[in-house]
Amino acid sequence: MLLRKYVSMFGVGSAKIDLVLPKTAFHPGELLNGYFFLEGGVVKQKLRRIDCDLVMVDKYSRESTIDSTTILKSEELQPDETNKLNFVYRIPDTLKADEKGVRYLFKTKLTFDKGVESLDEDWITVVS
Repeated sequence: MLLRKYVSMFGVGSAKIDLVLPKTAFHPGELLNGYFFLEGGVVKQKLRRIDCDLVMVDKYSRESTIDSTTILKSEELQPDETNKLNFVYRIPDTLKADEKGVRYLFKTKLTFDKGVESLDEDWITVVS
């Protein structure tokens, strides 16, 4: 059991997060209703926070954060437990639809009290 605990601190068998979106194409100003799917690893882990950034990637692959959402958590995720946490977000009115070479994604990070972070990326398209 002790070995599992230390291995999970290095990311092997640790809990995971996945942002589940209802679709991949959104209009500026649209409200999206998705959820974070949390899946426990091989040992119990204490959650600290969930960060979700909306990021723009330009045609030169430079990234800039447009908006950030943080959810503070102080609960334990049991081994093999699954959990859903609602995610409601309004796509900013200022996003440009179909701009050549510009792409958008949500970068999600689950931070534990100890150990590595779980990361997830979800690409979206902004349409007019």
